[in-house]
Amino acid sequence: MGTVWLKNALVVNEGKAEKLDILIIGDKIAEITPSGDHTRNDKHEEINLEGKILIPGVIDDQVHFREPGMTHKDTIKNGAHAAAAGGVTSFMEMPNTKPPTTNLDELRKKFEIAAIDSVVNYSFYFGATNNNTALIGKLDPKHVCGVKVFMGSSTGNMLVDDTKSLSRIFAESPILVATHCEEESIIVNNTRLYKEKFGEGISFDYHHLIRSHEACLRSSDKAVSLAHKYGTRLHVLHLSTADELALFSKGNLSEKKITAEVCVHHLWFNNTDYSKYGSRIKWNPAIKLEKDRLALLEGLLAGKLDVVATDHAPHTLEEKNQGYFQAPSGGPLVQHSLVAMMELSKQGYFTIEQVVDKMCHNPAIAFQVSNRGFIRKGYFADLTVIDPNAPWIVSKENILYPCGWSPFEGIRFSNKVTHTFVNGKLVYKNGALVERDSTAAIALTFNR
Repeated sequence: MGTVWLKNALVVNEGKAEKLDILIIGDKIAEITPSGDHTRNDKHEEINLEGKILIPGVIDDQVHFREPGMTHKDTIKNGAHAAAAGGVTSFMEMPNTKPPTTNLDELRKKFEIAAIDSVVNYSFYFGATNNNTALIGKLDPKHVCGVKVFMGSSTGNMLVDDTKSLSRIFAESPILVATHCEEESIIVNNTRLYKEKFGEGISFDYHHLIRSHEACLRSSDKAVSLAHKYGTRLHVLHLSTADELALFSKGNLSEKKITAEVCVHHLWFNNTDYSKYGSRIKWNPAIKLEKDRLALLEGLLAGKLDVVATDHAPHTLEEKNQGYFQAPSGGPLVQHSLVAMMELSKQGYFTIEQVVDKMCHNPAIAFQVSNRGFIRKGYFADLTVIDPNAPWIVSKENILYPCGWSPFEGIRFSNKVTHTFVNGKLVYKNGALVERDSTAAIALTFNR
């Protein structure tokens, strides 16, 4: 059983920043003391974190690791490695793989792969379709993070557009329902209009007009209305517009039945960036106007947006370097989400304490994750260490994604993740993976 003191760090946790020492015994946090208060014990390893910031490990509630079926883009193993390098200690992975995770057997297989390959903790969404609603009641609420509903175009047969099926999912799901909200009929009509005007050679600048504000608002409004009707525990993923914020309320997160997520790219980029980055910032929902970006930042501070995640969705450069209608949507983010949020904090948009709230505490509260997301005695020792004064530039040489690119390439960050602990084990240190198998990680457990 490993024992280590993490000494002299500025611990940011539960709205406070304090100089503390943390004792890890085995996989748990055993003691939390003011720095220097404990008596040295030669049997305990000590790591001096003077000048560093220590936070709970990030919980990313939305990633796409592409396994099975698309492992040329990414795998659970490689995605988890990149997550560890980014200070992410737990992920929840989406069902649009090949085959999709729309039956219990495919769901079981993903858990089995992660048990062997993942260096960070994990759970997986079950993908709803128009035809598999009978299976949702058979899901294990203790280990399955949620039911994913695509209320807009999606991979494979996962668009849920049948009214009866949608109502049944919202009425009967025993676990959280997470929705991708874009109204398909509006997108189809917009696509037709822009194709008629520009043909196949359309610029990426029009992406936010094709996958428009209206498409997002109408679909999110529908999801929220269904949740109110059936009392559903609803989590709306990757909000992208100012308009949608009116659908959500402030208040105590642990008492909310309807919550909302925003992703890092919607907080960082705006539509003027399409001319520079093109397909590299083509996401669904689309990155929209600067007024939307600023409203999302304000919504985060106001408590209408509860969680910050990535929607990590890698594709190869060959795939992304196609024309507008051929290039897939999505981009890799899990290695750089925390440093990007820390950079936004340095720019004055919010405090480091608020970053920790939205990336660590709130995902744990919203999904009822057991004994994670906080630095508390008796909790699992999922911990991330950040050097706030370590400038570096994102480049192909330090990108860990198999796809080999990032929308943040060339961007200079002033902070860096230096250590990541998962269940008390050091899995990442100063640019290198320490633990390369799954001995540190376990499946997440939910208090439901």
